[in-house]
Amino acid sequence: MKVEAEVRAVARAAARPAAAHERWPVRVLLHNVLAALAVLAVWQAATWLVHSVFFPSPLQVWRAMGDLWVNGDVTGNSLLTHIRWSLFRLLAGFSMGVVLGVPLGLLMGLYKPLYIGTRAALEPFRFIPPIAWIPLTIVLLSGFSRYVFLIWLGAFFPIFVATLVGVPRVDLIHKNVAKVHGAGRWYILTRVVIPSVLPDILGGMRVGMGTAWMTIVAAEMSGGETTGIGRMMVNYAELLRIPEIVVGMILIGVLGLLMNEVLIRIEKRLFRWRWEVSL
Repeated sequence: MKVEAEVRAVARAAARPAAAHERWPVRVLLHNVLAALAVLAVWQAATWLVHSVFFPSPLQVWRAMGDLWVNGDVTGNSLLTHIRWSLFRLLAGFSMGVVLGVPLGLLMGLYKPLYIGTRAALEPFRFIPPIAWIPLTIVLLSGFSRYVFLIWLGAFFPIFVATLVGVPRVDLIHKNVAKVHGAGRWYILTRVVIPSVLPDILGGMRVGMGTAWMTIVAAEMSGGETTGIGRMMVNYAELLRIPEIVVGMILIGVLGLLMNEVLIRIEKRLFRWRWEVSL
């Protein structure tokens, strides 16, 4: 009976953080709403102080967003069309970054001499910003392939580096236990290494998602096509219509936030045992 009571006490103690964790989103949501309202208030106050036609108020931006949504932009494309094309290009380039960055990071993390032997050829590319590639891509690529290449450049290295540094942190004891029980290399890779590195990969994907969004705006500004949020912002910049430009900026921020939240939900779903690592 004493042992049973101790087990129940431990179970209740373990349940408390979970219950607190369930209440946490409501409080966080309230704080975020208040923070957003505070930003809007500061923005509105700044417009009263600046009092310039080039510094639109939140209400002017809201009206511009409604007009774009209902009537479309100066080229006849609706706001939904711009969003759809930007998302399509971003997801294509980001997926390529994941497909190439994760296996290459695993390979070089598992075979350290391979990374050390190719580091001088690989690492310099990491420090070249994707924007610096735009002149070259204008000459060599066109259309969809240009966007995908530039976004891939932005997403690839954060994912690759996160995977690369995650492999050496896999607990050696777990590998040795698998070896003692006769596990082969493939089993250790798929059942020990990859599950252990997955949190690092998802962290790299979240960073890569942010750089991908930063890249797509620059890519669409120079892409030469009429669709995409970045293209829409350039069109209105030429007309000196600031509210529509701010609409594009807000859309990028909101879409990036939503996609980051999706990755966080996946991370929490997959790694409940280490929920505290999520921000």
